[in-house]
Amino acid sequence: MKHFILLLCLVTFLHSNGQSTEIQDKKSIEKVLKKQRIAWSKNNIEEFMEGYWKSDSLKFYGSNGVTYGWQNTLERYKKAYPTEDHTGILNFKINDISKINEGAYFVMGEYHLKRNVGNADGIFMIVFKKINGEWKIIADTSS
Repeated sequence: MKHFILLLCLVTFLHSNGQSTEIQDKKSIEKVLKKQRIAWSKNNIEEFMEGYWKSDSLKFYGSNGVTYGWQNTLERYKKAYPTEDHTGILNFKINDISKINEGAYFVMGEYHLKRNVGNADGIFMIVFKKINGEWKIIADTSS
């Protein structure tokens, strides 16, 4: 009976520890998104890009097709949003954060830009991966 109780305690601990890790992961991902939202709203695209994986393997899929690489994505953003009137104030509505596997999640949501040049709204799905202890966006699709 003692072994059964010990086994039950161990299973309960492992299950709750896994849930707590997933909760922490989601909070960390939300923190990255919050930093991005604040940076964007200050018209600081370089700081916004800190949430992305600084790699040639980064993929951004938008209305003009796929952009490969961190530097190309940065240049795309700068071209599409050249001034503070274009970046505006960013807000997100996160609809779902789901675990893909250990160290990877996808996030689905909506973005809302309040801008002097006209407001913009759309949807996104991004993939986060934990790289060197930090959560980074490795793929982004927005429309």
